[in-house]
Amino acid sequence: MKTKNYYFLIDCLKVLAALLIILHHLSSYGQVAEDARLLFPRIMTWLFEYGRYAVQIFLVMGGYLASQSLVKSSTKSGGQVFNQHTLLKVILNRYFRLFAPYIVALMVTIACAWCARFWVQDEFVGESETLGQFLSHLFFLQGILGFDSISAGVWYVAIDWQLYTFLAIMLALLPTYRSAIWFITILVIGSLLYFNRHSEYESFFVYFIGSYGLGVLAHFAGSKYDQLLADVQTQRLSKLLILAVGLVIVVSSLYEIWMRNFLAFFVAIILLFWGNCSYIDSKNDKWQALMRMIAWASHRSYCAFLIHFSFILLANTIYIACGLSNKANEGTGVYAFGMMSVALIASWFTANYLYRFIEVPARRIKWK
Repeated sequence: MKTKNYYFLIDCLKVLAALLIILHHLSSYGQVAEDARLLFPRIMTWLFEYGRYAVQIFLVMGGYLASQSLVKSSTKSGGQVFNQHTLLKVILNRYFRLFAPYIVALMVTIACAWCARFWVQDEFVGESETLGQFLSHLFFLQGILGFDSISAGVWYVAIDWQLYTFLAIMLALLPTYRSAIWFITILVIGSLLYFNRHSEYESFFVYFIGSYGLGVLAHFAGSKYDQLLADVQTQRLSKLLILAVGLVIVVSSLYEIWMRNFLAFFVAIILLFWGNCSYIDSKNDKWQALMRMIAWASHRSYCAFLIHFSFILLANTIYIACGLSNKANEGTGVYAFGMMSVALIASWFTANYLYRFIEVPARRIKWK
């Protein structure tokens, strides 16, 4: 199996997090979710209550991969820290990387929501989109400007770009990696103890920098596996600070337990030790098939994350339009669970084509 430049653990985490978020949304929206709960009440309730915690996996992993990418860029530009002259280029290229599949998924969602409004009388469908709302989404500003999200989960794309932009600016302005690590640690603790506990900051990067910053620290702490970082003192400092953050999480839990903070710290520790673990060659056909499936799904996880809400809308529309909702009690939610399964499979099936024909070709769009 050819797995050059791919990391097994990171691919597993991508697939797991994307799958959990999709299942969480499937268990949260519409008549399909309500009726499927009749068949699997405990599973559906668990997905509804705890599936959203998978966002912490995305955030920590995002910080880990972003710092890895920016360190490589700084090395190519000949400096220890990120080169200020290429700062704007890197930020805009990140925007281009996110944008193409994002805008296509938004257009599909708008079309599906238009169809859904004929049959589905539910708050999650939302009102007809306005021009201002659409334009705010194009520039990842919907949350900051106070617009409702057109699709579930697109808020994360906006936050991811904010976090990546902040990290790039920080590495460009601060003189050394060590000063950047100290600064990011202060923000991590501030976010975990204050910003992340106040909903008014939800549209801004400071609300999420706690988990994202843990991923950044995990990269620098585990950088002994990375030939681009040879500064042993930086590695030791990062390990010390990530442990200090863990201690802060434990102590703060004496007042109030926040499970998402523990999950973020746990994911950061896993990435610290095993983040750079590559795929292994195996002669076992079943193991190779599993690794191919994980790699395939990992590459398409972003597209599946973007497009799945369209199929939640379609599933609920078909379910109600065909009168299946009236048979829910007779079938004990079997019809609803079937629609959920179809929506899940259709999301990944469509993500394959969105990845191949939109995301991959769009990678050529770069500011050089």
